[in-house]
Amino acid sequence: MIRRSLSAMAVPADAAAIRGSSRNTLKHIGYVLRSNPMTMGAFILFVLFVIAAVLGPSLVPYDPLKSDPAAALQAPSAAHWFGTDDLGRDVFSRVVVATRLDLFIALSAVAISFLLGSVIGSLSGYYGGWTDRITGRFIDTIMAFPLFVLAMGIVAALGNSVVNIIYATAIVNLPFYARMSRAEVNVRREAGFVLAAKLSGNSDLRILATQIFPNALPPMMVQISLNLGWAILNAAGLSFIGLGVRPPTPEWGIMVAEGARFIVSGEWWLAIFPGAVLMLAVFTFNMLGDGLRDIVDPRQRT
Repeated sequence: MIRRSLSAMAVPADAAAIRGSSRNTLKHIGYVLRSNPMTMGAFILFVLFVIAAVLGPSLVPYDPLKSDPAAALQAPSAAHWFGTDDLGRDVFSRVVVATRLDLFIALSAVAISFLLGSVIGSLSGYYGGWTDRITGRFIDTIMAFPLFVLAMGIVAALGNSVVNIIYATAIVNLPFYARMSRAEVNVRREAGFVLAAKLSGNSDLRILATQIFPNALPPMMVQISLNLGWAILNAAGLSFIGLGVRPPTPEWGIMVAEGARFIVSGEWWLAIFPGAVLMLAVFTFNMLGDGLRDIVDPRQRT
């Protein structure tokens, strides 16, 4: 009876501890956002981009793929906030709907490169020896190519589909995370808390996952935010030169490329508005870096 009552008391205690930890995490996030107005603004812009990506197709006033030759090349007005293109499609609707595809490409590519690069770099930095030499030569081979040219070659060889653009962007971003995680793990593998974890009987993989990697994560969060902006630029650049997403799919790079042909004739809105939203997205992700670093840094929670 006593054992049963003790086990019954342990469940509410564990639940209370989880709720307390969640409250502390939310308080820490709120403190980080309040202490840095630029980070707060970047997070607000990021939320707006996410809303546009999730709800954009149901919020836009026009079908982004429907052409109307009678309304072609109209300047920005109350009816068409960003004007219309040469086929009469509403530019504002196309810019908003394109947010989903561009964010999907960027987030997917960076997630893949972060996971693979972190694993490769962590194992290389922790074990050293032949593991470090083999992975190091592999990363050096990727870094030997101009990254955008390498992405062009991969997409040209595999075909210009969304999946291949994601793979190409992930491959060219992988060395950043591999090198950074290797350096961070290599510095901390002989630290006192790591040696204490070894003496406690923890396995190498458990030490890497629970002791070393959380302390190596803050600088990598800055790299994630920077790479998100670069991944969007990479996808837009591939589309601009004809190796990215295929028309008539709404995508910022395609819209800038299509609008560039009309700037000389005075239809400036075709390239300016997609380019401005692209610039704002890259700015948002670049500004998120410091805030994400402070949120995940264990030392900032004290």
